[in-house]
Amino acid sequence: MYRSSGMGNHRSFCAFVGAGLALLLGGCPTVDLGDTPTDINLCNPAGGIDYFAAEIYPNFVRPGDVNACTKAGGCHNEAGGNALNFKTNPQDDVFNYRQAQVFLNCGTPGMSQFLTKPLAGVEPHGGGNIYGSTTDPQVQIFLDWFE
Repeated sequence: MYRSSGMGNHRSFCAFVGAGLALLLGGCPTVDLGDTPTDINLCNPAGGIDYFAAEIYPNFVRPGDVNACTKAGGCHNEAGGNALNFKTNPQDDVFNYRQAQVFLNCGTPGMSQFLTKPLAGVEPHGGGNIYGSTTDPQVQIFLDWFE
């Protein structure tokens, strides 16, 4: 009876493993999937977070008058308890932008709750009518965010 020493099989196995390792290590090229995608189902106006920080927050969310939505004791600051709350001390633009996105409508910006709630005659707002009509300058600042 002939008995193989197994060296031939061992060499074949080593060659097979070596070829497999070469494929794995040399493997597939890296695929660039681009930037991290934006949050699904959240509106991202053309002006993005930069416009939000420069125009929307100071002029639309926190204007210098007594009707400021985020003033101390206001409805939309950290302690306000409403669905839309902004971090004001210190101001957190990324958090605040994400909060606003939930209330935006990119398909029809003028129907965004972020606009319609404080706009007179459109939707009931616990804080009253902040903007008297669509001709208010803050309304145009808001709409410009989408262009």
